[in-house]
Amino acid sequence: MQPYAFVLASILIVLVLFYLASFRPWQLRWGATDNEIKRTMPGDDIVGKPSFNATRAVTINAPAENIYPWIVQMGVSRAGWYSYDLLDNLGRPSAESILTKHQTIQVGDVIPMSPDGKQGMRVKDFSKNKWMLWWDNKGDSSWVWEIQPEGEADSRLVTRVRVRYRLFSLAIAFNLLVEFFDIVMMRKCMLGIKRRAEAM
Repeated sequence: MQPYAFVLASILIVLVLFYLASFRPWQLRWGATDNEIKRTMPGDDIVGKPSFNATRAVTINAPAENIYPWIVQMGVSRAGWYSYDLLDNLGRPSAESILTKHQTIQVGDVIPMSPDGKQGMRVKDFSKNKWMLWWDNKGDSSWVWEIQPEGEADSRLVTRVRVRYRLFSLAIAFNLLVEFFDIVMMRKCMLGIKRRAEAM
């Protein structure tokens, strides 16, 4: 093995070990307590033995009714994702207000993730001001948002993403994006919801 190849291989091994031992465990539970990670959430039964199982949470100084509407209207061509708009909302700024036209949602509706607004996850079920569950309509991925009241005016916003990787599927490219970059977008999104809800 050439010296430069050995050095590159060594660096790659170190990075992989760091990711598996340190970064991945942190990003799979960003902001979440042990109890939040362990407890059952709506949709846990959709993806059996997930390859990616991330539970994230943030405290929001607002009641559930000030948080839920921001979740209802999310999606490309809707209110955006409250994250990095250049990357996930076609460069359009995410909404800074509640959009009445996007507050009506039904089971089966698409939560758009594509430029044409037609591709994305689908609403599996929801309970107003409590939780909303999306899935891929196949059973390979689920994404739930749950609001847990804390006292009279505070809430915990907890989200869980579960994905089963299929190595020989076209979806593996998207799976790799989820694996390595989901935390970047999700953290920004959750903090974006927090800021907007608290401003109400």
